[in-house]
Amino acid sequence: MDIVIIGLPQSGKTTLFDALTLGKSDASGASGSATEMHLGVVKVPDPRLDFLADIYHPRRVVPAEIRYSDLPGPESMAKSQGISGRYRNVLQSAAAFLVVVRAFHSDAVPHPDGAVDPARDLEAMLSELSFADLEVLERASQRLADQMNKTKPAERPMVMRHKDAVEKARAALDAGVPLRRQQLTDSERSFLLNYQLLTDKAVIAVLNTDEGADPLRLADLDIDADLTLGIGEVSISARVEAELGLMEPEEADEFRNDLGLGESATAQVIRASYETLGLVSFLTVGDDEVRAWSVPRSIPAVDAAGTIHTDFTRGFIRAEVIAYDDFCACGTMAQGRKEGLLRSEGKTYPVKDGDIIHFLINT
Repeated sequence: MDIVIIGLPQSGKTTLFDALTLGKSDASGASGSATEMHLGVVKVPDPRLDFLADIYHPRRVVPAEIRYSDLPGPESMAKSQGISGRYRNVLQSAAAFLVVVRAFHSDAVPHPDGAVDPARDLEAMLSELSFADLEVLERASQRLADQMNKTKPAERPMVMRHKDAVEKARAALDAGVPLRRQQLTDSERSFLLNYQLLTDKAVIAVLNTDEGADPLRLADLDIDADLTLGIGEVSISARVEAELGLMEPEEADEFRNDLGLGESATAQVIRASYETLGLVSFLTVGDDEVRAWSVPRSIPAVDAAGTIHTDFTRGFIRAEVIAYDDFCACGTMAQGRKEGLLRSEGKTYPVKDGDIIHFLINT
């Protein structure tokens, strides 16, 4: 899963990235941190894998992973035409955006606009995404209008439906409704899919607060509630979390307890990301590998099989499923089958979080 971190200059964007990746990353782009894109991979903590590994003793344990990209802020990206420039393909490939919103105060790091205003900054970043999509839709509308004049009469209805879908999305976006919240038919969405519009992505707002500050919520901001509808949220001090991330785990836990902090930034952001994206993890086990797979909640079993290998979709016979808690109570698959907890499910079975699944495939 790819998640891109975006935010205005001096928002603490890269500090959050360091906190999430424990300071371990690769950099790409021009020299100088202002124009570099940083890349980092974070393994999703899942204690269920540890329990299963103790039983199966596999050759490897593979947790789910999140790949984070830290993009330069809009001022730096202006040299490469910003969101519409060379980083747009990175944004388009993302599953979600972490929008870092400055809510901390520091004389050493003055705010570019002179004063800290989280509502203003969040609105500015969301507007950047909307403006980028509006540019794409405006160009698409013009191309389709030109195409109408060159298309054979029999093909014009299809072009017209395409153009209508573009205009519908464009009008709603211009009225402040991002694509992810627009009421569109399956046909209309299929027309828009190839444009890879940024406002169709999930958004998680990371409110970057002062050290020791009470958690800040989107509801606390002076901002239109409709603008933040469906947006995930996390409130942390990125600077503190980045410093803790450089410590040994035991030392970090001790400091976290002393400071009265809860979960780490990584745990909070991952949980908010899974909740906002509607993801769950199913598990596969064996002597070779114990692994977690992230998929949309209630995905049909046949599609979940396809995340392991595309051939599994074509050759799907059935899925043998047992809930993680049931497996823990039974201790073995054989006992689970004996107690009727290991079930055979068909293609349409909606996969649940913690399902341990063995797919039977016709090869």
